[in-house]
Amino acid sequence: MNSLDSAFVHPIDPVTAEAAFATLTLGFSTDPAARWPWPRPADYLRNMPLLARAFGGRAFALGTADGVDGLAGVALWLPPGTGPDNDALAELIERTAVASMLKDADQVFAQMARFHPAEPHWYLPLIAVDPVQQGQGLGDKLMAHALARCDADGLPAYLESSNPRNLSFYERHGFTVLGRIQAGSSPTLVPMVRKPRPRR
Repeated sequence: MNSLDSAFVHPIDPVTAEAAFATLTLGFSTDPAARWPWPRPADYLRNMPLLARAFGGRAFALGTADGVDGLAGVALWLPPGTGPDNDALAELIERTAVASMLKDADQVFAQMARFHPAEPHWYLPLIAVDPVQQGQGLGDKLMAHALARCDADGLPAYLESSNPRNLSFYERHGFTVLGRIQAGSSPTLVPMVRKPRPRR
């Protein structure tokens, strides 16, 4: 891929998934929800790529894992009818997370399920930009690309924001807050939805 091509959003080949997980791991390194199960750096670095694979890894085979600028930015989208690998996700948390959060994690997952839309929609489990390249509009490129796809399908987009610093970014792209997800020691997740916009 040359430098001109890398400026555009492109699907990530499944062979390149590990490199995409590395970007996501860097991007979420200060995220409250991502660090809740693994406050120790070594535990986080070992397990976050596994969480990314369970949470959004199905996007690679479906062609809905998006990258930009040499994978400086990555977004994993799951199309209608597709969801995370919940069994793998639950097993990972139970096996690797700090024991103090396990009971609260069950409640958080239950609340997430209640907010998740029942109607067909596009779901965004994970989006991140390498911290050294943040502030260059790469997240905006990734989001605009995916939302154009949602609008073409006439379908809503749904996500849970895991960091309060990101709310304004999502609101700028048309997402609205549905509520709050929180239990015990957990950070607050904010479920958000964006209705499709008519094509021009």
